[in-house]
Formats: sequence, structure tokens, C-alpha cells
Amino acid sequence: MPGKLYIVATPIGNLSDMTPRGVQVLSDVDMVAAEDTRHSRVLLSHFGICTPLFSCHKFNEEKRGDFFVSALLEGKDVALISDAGTPCISDPGHRLVARAAAAGVEVVAVCGVNAATAALSVSGFNASQFIFLGFLPRSVKEIQKKIRMVPYGLFCPIIFYESPLRIAKTLAWLGENYPNADVCLCNDLTKKFERVYRGTPKTILDELSQNSSANKGEYTCVVLLNAEEKIEAVEEVSLEAQLVDIIVKEDCTLKDAANILHSGKLEGIPGQARDDGGKRPNKKSIYAATLRLKELLP
Repeated sequence: MPGKLYIVATPIGNLSDMTPRGVQVLSDVDMVAAEDTRHSRVLLSHFGICTPLFSCHKFNEEKRGDFFVSALLEGKDVALISDAGTPCISDPGHRLVARAAAAGVEVVAVCGVNAATAALSVSGFNASQFIFLGFLPRSVKEIQKKIRMVPYGLFCPIIFYESPLRIAKTLAWLGENYPNADVCLCNDLTKKFERVYRGTPKTILDELSQNSSANKGEYTCVVLLNAEEKIEAVEEVSLEAQLVDIIVKEDCTLKDAANILHSGKLEGIPGQARDDGGKRPNKKSIYAATLRLKELLP
């Protein structure tokens, strides 16, 4: 009988956030697949856990998949952990989960901390729906492309992670493009020097400039774009954003969305040329947009 693959959330800073169930699972399984064994060894030692650790990170996850799946099929239980937070959420692990599930292995979630939902919970924004972008790209051009992929008409919070070395540049870009956006910026969540900034991109950028420790710790940013600004920006909507908008509204595949966009038959797509003589995007440009979309959202 196959073993079970447990997806175990670990603290993002405060070790007291480790759940009793998480400790029990890590103690009982036959092996732990860890993003960084050196980092995870500290966590396991803190709770007196002696389970063998094996690395499973983004550079070896594909190779290690056979090893872990073979162990699972032999009846061994495996726990997957990342350096902090919930595995597979902007962290390695989804390939192992997919392979294990395809092999008939039961995959069990051991819930716990997640930086994105933690930040959203303290933002004060309506969280009935939200968009999670993970880590933003490094270049301003790619950041712009990713933010503008958000479907226009979905006025809900956008959550992303950012490096302390790039947070000022990202806020500056937001301030230039969406000066009236509401922002909740969380730094070092659950840790000793945790700090939450609230305001517009400019006011928060001013606060950061006065904080000598602003270049330390990780940032989780929750942004609520101003509806009027989004409406004014419709003319600049990228083909990628139009495709995502069609997928959401029509509940269709990317391929179907590309066909709809080229046909011009669907009304109400922000930025789309109409059938009244305006120029519609050609197949080549739409195909290129689908490839870029696949790269941005694998």
C-alpha cells in the first residue's frame, strides 16, 4: 500500500506558529523533503525531530521526483516542507505533488502559515476575492506587463512578494501609474521587528525612506488599484490582459480566448477594437501574447 505525501506548512518567522499537527507529522513520517536541508534542520532540531532530511528544491525537484515517488510507492510516508510558509505557494513542490498524485499517492495538506493570506487578513480590504501574483519580475517593464494582465473589472486586492532591494523601485512605479492606489505593505510578518505600512504608494515610499532598516526582511504587498485609474488605463490594456479577461468571463481555454480575441465578436473586452472598421490584433501578435502569458503564468 502506498504511503502518503504530506504538504506541511512551517513558520514564516515566529516558531510558535508551528502547529502541533505539523510537529507530529514531521516526527512520524519516514523522510522529509526540504527546500534547504540546512535551514530545515534548525526547525526540526528546535522541536526535537530526528526524521531524515532530503533536499527538494527548484533545481533538483525534477530529478528527485523519482526518488520520492518510489519511496511513497514502497509504503513510506513523506513530508514536503519549504524554507518558510506553505510549500508550492511561490515555493518548490508542485512538480512532486503532481507526480505523486498521478502515481495514485494520497496527498494530504497540513495547513498553517502563508505570508500572502496573513498580509491580506491585516489589510482591511474586502478579501471575498483576490489575485496573487507571487514574486514580481525584476524589470520595471515586466512588472508593468504583469500588473496590467489583471482583468479590468475585477476591482479586488492584488498580492505580491517583493525583495527589500527592489521594494522602493516597485512602489515608485506604482506611484507613477496608480498614485491613488491603496496599499498595505507588510515587512517581516510574525517576526520581532514586524511592521505594516498603510497608505498610497508615495506616502509609504516616504516612510520607507525614513526607516534605516527598510532594506532588510521580505515584503508582502497588498494593493487595491483605484477603479477610476483602471478605467482610464483601458486603452493601454495589453493583449495578455485581454486574453485573461476573456478566459475569466467566458470560462474558456487560452486557445479559445485567442480565437475569440481575433474574431472580435465578443463585446465589452477592455482595449479591444470593434468590428466597426477599427483594427483588430492579427493572429501573429495574439499568438505571441499567448506565449508570453504562458511564460508569466506557468
